[in-house]
Amino acid sequence: MEYLKIIAFTHKHIDLKALGKLVICEQTLDDRLRNIQSELDVKEIFYIGTCNRVEFVFTSAHHLDKAYITRFLTVLNMGLPEEYMDKFVENVVVYEQGAAFNHLLRTSCSLESLVVGEKEILAQVRKAYEACRVAGFTADYMRMIMNRVVKTAKEVYTHTNISKNPVSIVSLAYRKLRDLKMCANSRLLIIGAGETNKNIAQYLKKHKYSNFSVFNRTLANAEVLAKELNGTAYPLSELENFNQGFDAIITCTGATEPIITKEIYTKLLNGETGKKVIVDLAVPNDTAPEVVAEFPIHFIEVESLKEIARKNIQERYDELVNAEHIIEENIKDFELVLRQRKIEIAMSSVPQKIKEIKHTAINGVFAEEISSLDENSRLVLEKVMNYMEKKCISIPMVMAKEILVKNS
Repeated sequence: MEYLKIIAFTHKHIDLKALGKLVICEQTLDDRLRNIQSELDVKEIFYIGTCNRVEFVFTSAHHLDKAYITRFLTVLNMGLPEEYMDKFVENVVVYEQGAAFNHLLRTSCSLESLVVGEKEILAQVRKAYEACRVAGFTADYMRMIMNRVVKTAKEVYTHTNISKNPVSIVSLAYRKLRDLKMCANSRLLIIGAGETNKNIAQYLKKHKYSNFSVFNRTLANAEVLAKELNGTAYPLSELENFNQGFDAIITCTGATEPIITKEIYTKLLNGETGKKVIVDLAVPNDTAPEVVAEFPIHFIEVESLKEIARKNIQERYDELVNAEHIIEENIKDFELVLRQRKIEIAMSSVPQKIKEIKHTAINGVFAEEISSLDENSRLVLEKVMNYMEKKCISIPMVMAKEILVKNS
């Protein structure tokens, strides 16, 4: 794990509104990561962006000092004002080598989450990795890392009670929404058809809410969610023209600018003056600050759920200890696996080298002697050579692994 690095910006050190400025939209992600690879000598990389963290997991020989972090953010080209650039550089957390692997395991097991025990983070990390793998940003090393990440997380969720009676940002948001005692026929606008909104919509459907209008940038995805909820689907571009009124908005998109502006919110109200509900689980928020400031709203956002999340950590302390033991064992085991893989890669050229030696012996060094042999003798010699070839290929690998196991 010599070259494994992580640059992490999380809810623990940066407020969520500022963190939102680092969220990379899907359309520009490939270009930004490609620039990082080419300009900063990064071999493999993937990006994790969730409601409370932005992290870059990559391999590089460079030390992660302030100058490197500044350069990294500059190459990302997020258009950050100078004051934000300084803030992020001062509050970044970096991990290198074994510490980086430990952090990635803890993150995927939800030990670093705002809500400890929520399983969504593993799915988010896997999805983030898979997107970058398909795009060609990762290779064999990250494949091994992620295999161990998934194995460890599954063991933690299986062999501890860390996710028993699971609490997640979605469930916390729903509890606050439920406390407002909205009636079952409340008009609900769902903006965004991603995992977060799918999950909270299922809570609402389970508790007999039935009046859903789903908006999404890709209409086909809105239609899928609307069908599950027996609701109506609309493209996001039609939000400003929606005139059927609403009682609550539930929004979570990957937009980097507010979707619910003052102008759009006024149109959505359609003349109604009562107090409405907005559940905004996007980072950065989908709701413009002036909407929250100037209209009568019950506003539920990720930031407001932090205190509940802290209590959740205290309740799960014993399970945290058990989870950390599992992580520690997996780190030790993986070090051996990684060394074995290095041997496999180092010795991958052995079969070809032996074939070349065999070819030279038969067709060069001993060609004259072999040509003088009768047919039967040549067949026996060929069998002997093939046998020797297989043994010469397998024996060095077996011996190397045995030495590795004994030394460990």
